[in-house]
Amino acid sequence: MIQSEQQQKTVYYLFSPFLRTFHWTMVGCVTLLFITGLYITKPVSGGVGMEPTFASTMLSLGWVRWIHFLAAYILSAVFIFRIYGFVINKGDRLFPRIGKKDFLKSTIDVSMHYLMLRWSHKPYLRNPVARMSYVGLYSLLLLEFFTGFAMYYMIHPNGVGAFLFGWVHVLVGGEFATHFIHHCGAWGILLFAIGHIYMAIRADFMEGEGESSSMFSGIKFLEHPPLDLDDIMEEEDVPKKY
Repeated sequence: MIQSEQQQKTVYYLFSPFLRTFHWTMVGCVTLLFITGLYITKPVSGGVGMEPTFASTMLSLGWVRWIHFLAAYILSAVFIFRIYGFVINKGDRLFPRIGKKDFLKSTIDVSMHYLMLRWSHKPYLRNPVARMSYVGLYSLLLLEFFTGFAMYYMIHPNGVGAFLFGWVHVLVGGEFATHFIHHCGAWGILLFAIGHIYMAIRADFMEGEGESSSMFSGIKFLEHPPLDLDDIMEEEDVPKKY
């Protein structure tokens, strides 16, 4: 327990080092992928019909593509480990509990607060709207993986990679569609990141529960008992509360 001048708050250890490591590695990789992806889409050139002016420098298209592919492989690897962490760390399972009878009511409660129609929402360790947003993010990441590797392995049309991911082109209707979907997915992840940062900072100012710092420390501070505590206790082998 920690004591302040106005209120008493309970400290909950929520996010494991495994999840926090994945989070910050993903942040770095996604940032690199988006910046290099924009450059690959439209390289800097010296004019119409001319080759890129940085062809002999570290900013050449070849180097940018190499950085893009390296970040993609790293992100793919940590995503696989994230799935592994999902299996071994029950507390890291952030998906929504749709089967709960009060799920819809809780979602409306939090959404009304996010829309500025209510000053606050009921206390949650992991509110249902945030949980659903993670499903959207992971879905976008999977979309980027499949479309990205489908484009990457086009350079070896008879290789194993083309065999594993070539079906993507057939499924979406061709290589141009694959490029377009990959591009839209990248912007979708950017929009998620902007909203995520805004909501985390907003929660710190309005609720004071340590939302932003929780991805460094793993802990959150709640004044009132969270309504989803039973859910967290079901997900974790040993719920940690100080």
